[in-house]
Amino acid sequence: MRKIWLMGLTLVSFGMPLLFKLHSSISVVPTVAPSPPKTIRYEQRTLPQSIVHILSIPTDSRFLVTLALSPKVATVEEFAQKHQAKAILNAGFFDPVNQKSTSHVVLSGRVVADPKDNERLVNNPNLKPYLSKIFNRTEFRRYQCGETITYDIALHSESPLAGCQLLDAVGGGPGLLPELTSEQEAFVDKANGKDAIGSNQPNSRSAVGITDDGSIVLVMVAQKPNARLAKSGMSLPELADFMKTLGAKKAMNLDGGSSSSLYYNGKTFYGKLNLLRKPIKRQVKSVLLVQEN
Repeated sequence: MRKIWLMGLTLVSFGMPLLFKLHSSISVVPTVAPSPPKTIRYEQRTLPQSIVHILSIPTDSRFLVTLALSPKVATVEEFAQKHQAKAILNAGFFDPVNQKSTSHVVLSGRVVADPKDNERLVNNPNLKPYLSKIFNRTEFRRYQCGETITYDIALHSESPLAGCQLLDAVGGGPGLLPELTSEQEAFVDKANGKDAIGSNQPNSRSAVGITDDGSIVLVMVAQKPNARLAKSGMSLPELADFMKTLGAKKAMNLDGGSSSSLYYNGKTFYGKLNLLRKPIKRQVKSVLLVQEN
């Protein structure tokens, strides 16, 4: 009887540490909290000659940068109301007289605006020598590559990304980065002393850039009320340099001057000021939309 009791004691004494070790190994398993989703970052910078509004849309955020084109011109606020967008930046060039786009626009894989269809553009005798370059200006593109959304900036004649479907595109120009392409896109003709958009003069500007990791940067340069208007804003070379400071590797200019306008989170900012230092609220034809995916 004594031997049986000792054997039972031994089994119990061997079993207790085993149970303790098993319990300890389960209780110390670490739990990893999921990373919070990235979102839009808005920043306003006051520079000596301008006020710059910057929107950064991380590549892995829940937001997409898409496009919209209006049958008739509209303010960025009206675009925002119609499309329920978080943010909006004016985009392509257009003719304010006939309200037709002078930039290529593709929506959901379908061509919805072609500058060749704008009779005031193609029949303008002053522009005929430049039409081939005008029809091949830089554009911002959105692709579906498998399950991934990818953005690019390229000349209109450049082939789509291999293995990807082109969803949206909107023309603008000139390209800012990796190089300034004002002459290549017929915005500037140095031989004849022409500069269609005052490239080398300060003005209100709009631009879009893409960083190394695929994030999108939207920029609107507004004139400063307390600065001399003729000197307020940025030239295109200055805008290209500024986009570099934001980490953009590719960037392009969009319609600027009185068209420059940005809507974000219920508030609208206009770039161009009149002689009374009041914002000019111009209607535009096409816009970049920032929408929740």
